[in-house]
Amino acid sequence: MTSPLTRAERLDRLPYTREHGRLVVGSGVGWALDAMDVGLISFVMAALAVQWGLSPTELSWIGSIGFAGMALGATLGGLLADRFGRRQVFAVTLLVFGLATGAAALSWSVGALLVFRFLIGLGLGAELPVASTLVSEFAPARIRGRLVVLLEAFWAVGWTLSALIGYFVVPGSDDGWRYALALGAAPALYAVVVRWGLPESVRFLEARGRTEEAEAAVRRFESAAGVAPVDSPPARPVPSPGPRALWAAGLRSRTVALWVVWFSINFAYYGAFIWLPTLLFNDGFSLVKSFEYTLYITLAQLPGYAAAAFLIEKWGRRPTLVTFLLGSAAGAAMFSAADGDTAVLLTGMVLSFFNLGAWGALYAVTPEIYPTALRATGAGAAAGFGRLASIAAPLCVPPLLGAGGTGMVFGAFAAFFVLGSLAALGLPELRGRSLDEDAPEGVTPAARKL
Repeated sequence: MTSPLTRAERLDRLPYTREHGRLVVGSGVGWALDAMDVGLISFVMAALAVQWGLSPTELSWIGSIGFAGMALGATLGGLLADRFGRRQVFAVTLLVFGLATGAAALSWSVGALLVFRFLIGLGLGAELPVASTLVSEFAPARIRGRLVVLLEAFWAVGWTLSALIGYFVVPGSDDGWRYALALGAAPALYAVVVRWGLPESVRFLEARGRTEEAEAAVRRFESAAGVAPVDSPPARPVPSPGPRALWAAGLRSRTVALWVVWFSINFAYYGAFIWLPTLLFNDGFSLVKSFEYTLYITLAQLPGYAAAAFLIEKWGRRPTLVTFLLGSAAGAAMFSAADGDTAVLLTGMVLSFFNLGAWGALYAVTPEIYPTALRATGAGAAAGFGRLASIAAPLCVPPLLGAGGTGMVFGAFAAFFVLGSLAALGLPELRGRSLDEDAPEGVTPAARKL
C-alpha cells in the first residue's frame, strides 16, 4: 500500500494548469508595475538634470535613495512574509509603493523627491522576493524554474512600459516627468486584485497550522488539472527559526554565495540602467534620442528571459546563471569600447539580453535553496543585501566617469558580472527536485520537512 501524498507532493504531481497561469500572470502584473516604477526614475533623472539643473551628485542620490528603501524593504518583507503570509505582504507592498509613487509626482524639491523615493523603495524591495517565493511554492518541481523565470520576464514588460512612457510622455512638457510618476500609482489599485484574487502558499498555511485553507488551495489546483484529490497526512505547525538560521552550518555556504551573486548583479545592472539615458545624453545624444535608444536596448530583455526560461530546465540553474552572467560581462566590456551609434545600440542590446536572463535564473534559484520556514526570509535577506550594491552603484558612476569616462564605468560593471559568475558556482543545483527534497543540515528537522 502506497503512503499518502503530502500536499506539497500533490502540487508537484500536477501538470501546468490555468491556475498556474493565473498565479504567474497575477503576480507578474505586480512585478511589471514594480519594474515600471524603477525604470521611470532613469527618465525622470535625465529630465530633471535639464529642468532643475541638477548636478551629477544630486542625480546619483535620486537614483540611490530608492534602493536604500528597497534594501530595508526586502529584508523586512521576507521576514513578514514568513510570519503573516506571502499574499498579504505582496498586496501591502503594492499599496505602499503605488501611493508613494503618486505622491512623488507632486514633488516640489529634490528633498521631497528623495523622501518619496525612499518610501517607494520600501514597497518595491519587499515585493520581489515575496512574489517569487509564492510562485515557486505552487509550481510543480519539473517546471518550477521556468515559471519563476516567466514571472521575472514581466520585469522586461514593466521596464518597456517605463521606456515608452519615458519616450512619449516625459519629453512632452515641463511636467512630463510628473505625469509619468502619476501613472506609476497604478499598483495601489492592483493591490486589491492581489489580496482577493491570488491563493496563499500551501506550505506557509501548513506551517501555520491552517490545514483547512491549505487543503482548499491544493484542491483548487487539482480541480483545474482534473485530478482527483487524495488524503494527506497531517502537517505539524513550524515556527520560523529567524534570520540567524541562514548562517547555520548547512546553509552558511549557500547564503554567502547567494549574497555575493545578488550584490554583484545589483551593482552592475542598476549602475548601468539607471544612468543609461543620462550617460547617452552626456555623450552627445539628444534627450529624445537617448530615450529612444534606451527603449530599443530594453526590448532586448524579452528574448533574454525567453532563452533563460528554456535553458534553466535543460541545463539547470547554476550553468544557466553562470553563462548569462559571463555573457553580461562580455556585453558590458563591448559597450565600454563601443564607438558610434550602431555599436552603442548593438552592444547595449547584448548587455540587456544576457543581464536580464541572469536575473531570471537568479530569481529561480533563490527561493529553492532554503526550507519553507526560512524561504521568504532567505530570499528577502539576499535581495536586501544586494540592494546595498544598488545604492552604491549610482553613487559610484560620477567618480568613475571622472576617472575614465564611460569606458571605465562599464569596465567596472563587467568586473562585477565576472565576480557574480564565480560566486554562482557555489550554489547548489536543484533542477527538477521538490522544494521539500533538499534538506540541508543546520536547521530544525521539522523546518526541513516543509
